[in-house]
Amino acid sequence: MDVNDMMFIDPHVHMISRTTDDYQAMKEAGVVAVIEPAFWLGQPRTNSGTMKDYFNAIVGWERFRASQFGICHYCTIGLNSKEANNEALAEEVMNLIPRYAGKEGVVAIGEIGYDDMTEMEEKYFHKQLDLAQKMNMLVLIHTPHRNKKQGTIRSMDLCNEHGLDPSKVIVDHNNEETVREVLDRGFWTAFTIYPGTKMGNERMVDIVKQYGTERIFINSAADWGVSDPLGVPKTAKLMFKRGIVEDDIRKVCYQNAFDAYAQSGQMKEEDWLNRPLIDQRETFSGNTVLRGGHAPYVETAGGKLSSKKESKSSDDDLIIE
Repeated sequence: MDVNDMMFIDPHVHMISRTTDDYQAMKEAGVVAVIEPAFWLGQPRTNSGTMKDYFNAIVGWERFRASQFGICHYCTIGLNSKEANNEALAEEVMNLIPRYAGKEGVVAIGEIGYDDMTEMEEKYFHKQLDLAQKMNMLVLIHTPHRNKKQGTIRSMDLCNEHGLDPSKVIVDHNNEETVREVLDRGFWTAFTIYPGTKMGNERMVDIVKQYGTERIFINSAADWGVSDPLGVPKTAKLMFKRGIVEDDIRKVCYQNAFDAYAQSGQMKEEDWLNRPLIDQRETFSGNTVLRGGHAPYVETAGGKLSSKKESKSSDDDLIIE
């Protein structure tokens, strides 16, 4: 087996914070699809208008931007746990969510859950679980980085209280102290590969060796912080090096994520197996991924993505943006 020939899905990555170089590197590493969960931006939003613009970006521009590098982009829509603590903002955002949750390419309500496990976080966790049930949507749960086990158990308890089918709920950011109970209770069990800390890829390999591959999959959760958008293909290579068989690698790095999110009806293998050819002459609302000096890449059948740059004879020809 050549891991370099495998297809990968990164089912949790904040591409709005990443560069076009990341898209190109992911494509070359075999990533065919990504899911972008709605989250916070590193600092608190001050009004719901900024959240509306953010939702517009991840259902629109980012979907287009990914397609310009041959990657299919999906997203989840929700009020994140950090900003649930701002009640005035949260109430306004709750009115926005139904308008965006039903748009093309939206595969779940999320990522929702706990950060500091406050009363406000639980209040809006309940509200969004209610909404997911009413809209018959999948749920993506963000488990807290502090009080991990307690927050994970409480998250599953709330899903059960709302009568949600565990097979329609993805519990993310698991570790060694949560994996057994999440699996035993029938939820999808996702792991984030953090470079150099938290759940590294070495630890992930050990988890797969211990627990197998049923309902387990991985993601990079790459964002504006120290993170690695190649976390999935890199972990796949380490799994192969450590003796995990091809079928199990495929399940953890592709198939299980697809099986989980395909339940939304928004994600189909046809999307990337027979995707439109890349044509970087295309625009979105008049905008392009290209900058001054770059010729558009136009893919032909069997072609490979590559960067091309026009030569410039003088500084007067350069465009700086």
